[in-house]
Amino acid sequence: MKLLNIVLCLVFLVCGFTTAVAQQGEQRAPLSESAVAFDSKGMNVIEARLLTTLLNGSADSPVTNVRVVLKNNSPTFFTYASGWATFYDAGGVRCGEGQFKADALAPGESVETDTPGLRLRCSPATWRIVATNLLTRTKEMAPAEPAPPPPAEAPIAERPALVNFIISIDGEEHPIQVNNPLVLKLGNRDRKIVLRSAP
Repeated sequence: MKLLNIVLCLVFLVCGFTTAVAQQGEQRAPLSESAVAFDSKGMNVIEARLLTTLLNGSADSPVTNVRVVLKNNSPTFFTYASGWATFYDAGGVRCGEGQFKADALAPGESVETDTPGLRLRCSPATWRIVATNLLTRTKEMAPAEPAPPPPAEAPIAERPALVNFIISIDGEEHPIQVNNPLVLKLGNRDRKIVLRSAP
């Protein structure tokens, strides 16, 4: 039981440390300054600055969209980049967030976009951005392992062409196929005849 308690405590400590590190990377910035988004390795990849300066929202009249300029700070070409712009009032309470996205963002390139779906219910003092999707070109991804060769298949035995045979008994012709039985009445008994290929 003591070992289980120790393991649980270590798990909580590691989770707390990971959360603290993640929160350090997502720092809030004043509205007049750029906000920065980090990738999963903690590298600064996207920088954003607000173009919309009048952000006086309220519960009765929320701001529903803002314009943002995104800049790719990484050496990687992103075919698609998206994330969230989050706004906080003077007391540090979140009062609105909207999603941003950009297609085909080259290294060092900037693009103007917006935050549809935003419902800003305050006059914010700070903001931050978080990148949720950073898709790269296929050639810039980690090389995939080569595909294993297909399993060797056993050679398919060539089937002889289907030949139709006719058996003639006392001038009476009866069609017969390989491996299909033919039943004939000989005398007072039925006889089954099967034509097979020789081994």
